[in-house]
Amino acid sequence: MPSRDQIHYFGAGPAPLPTPVLEEASKVLLNYNDSGVGITEISHRSADANAILAATQQALRQLLDIPESDGPDGYQILFLQGGGSGEFSAVVLNMVSAWVGGKLKEVGGDEAKLAEVVKNQLKLDYFVTGSWSLKASQEAARLVGGEHVNIVTDSRKHRDGKFGVIPVQSTWTATADNASTALTYYCDNETVDGVEFQSTPTGHNLVADMSSNFLSRPVEVSKHAAIFGGAQKNVGTTGITIAIISNRILPPHAELAKPELLRKLGLPVGPVVLDWPTIAKNNSLYNTLPIFDVWIAGKVMERLLQIHPTSSGPKIAGQQAESDKKSQLLYSTLDSNSNVYHVVPDKSVRSRMNICFRVKGGDDAAEKAFLKGAEERGLLGLKGHRSVGGIRISNYNAVPVAAAEKLAKYLQDYAKQA
Repeated sequence: MPSRDQIHYFGAGPAPLPTPVLEEASKVLLNYNDSGVGITEISHRSADANAILAATQQALRQLLDIPESDGPDGYQILFLQGGGSGEFSAVVLNMVSAWVGGKLKEVGGDEAKLAEVVKNQLKLDYFVTGSWSLKASQEAARLVGGEHVNIVTDSRKHRDGKFGVIPVQSTWTATADNASTALTYYCDNETVDGVEFQSTPTGHNLVADMSSNFLSRPVEVSKHAAIFGGAQKNVGTTGITIAIISNRILPPHAELAKPELLRKLGLPVGPVVLDWPTIAKNNSLYNTLPIFDVWIAGKVMERLLQIHPTSSGPKIAGQQAESDKKSQLLYSTLDSNSNVYHVVPDKSVRSRMNICFRVKGGDDAAEKAFLKGAEERGLLGLKGHRSVGGIRISNYNAVPVAAAEKLAKYLQDYAKQA
């Protein structure tokens, strides 16, 4: 049986966690804070649970420099359940509610006028640059109707029907009137397709899915109305979703549409567990929050602060440097053996987190041999997503530099004998 330090796991999620965090977790599962009770057994309403929640929120604020003000320029940090897919729905439900509430005020409470405004103006803009943003746009159309969803760009139309590029801005077709745009949605890193935005795109009421590159580089938080990410890539265990929500779309800074009004307008009313104002009002404790998962995320964040200390600049900059180093090593190895390996996405949008490539043009036997040889060296989790096949190296934060170096050595060795 191999030991943990003999295996390097590159799975896309659930992903590896830092061994020191897991070692500490094994202790608190049995006895948290010398209480004689395990962490999964403590009440989510307890003082211990509230302390865990506060410490995790504070660590995240430090890492991403999240404004803490209670005013309109501040942001709330929420912990929810339902994963990134749950937030596909929550984004629509909450942003549309805030937009409709604002329009109701503009028309002086006249619901007949409001109905016309909703019918003729409401738009949700989506960048479709990979499998996950496509699913998000489809969920938006399911909830509010396709006539209200505007596709700013669909990468497949610029690459022979396949994802792998982010079209240039001059080709984008964003909704012209910001007053009509309830949200502009993008997926910062497409896990399946290996595509990552190299900078923050433009758009009104910007919403970002950062599930698979969260805490890997600095984020321009103030440009966003909302940011969310499932924890199971770079942050923690499957079970919580982290959302960073602008106070501008939360009470008392925003007037939200009431459920009765939304029903009159033919717009959806979401479940309360996806309602950001409710979760924010209750400090993420509206329902039973999995405190152990929050604790794991907090320890991962605190560890990032400890191992990458910085006296100036973004606190996450040290992790960005490490992520860049690993991805550059792997991409340079693949590129130097282009007779054997073909990196799938365009070079201009290559993801640092999910490195997608084919072996010998996608030859099935060659890719199976590659995966078998990798497993023999303790390099696991390299099979591509079932929808696209191929090979995928998920280069998340907890993958050490030594693992990337060992994998690069295997890539070289395989290419020599292929």
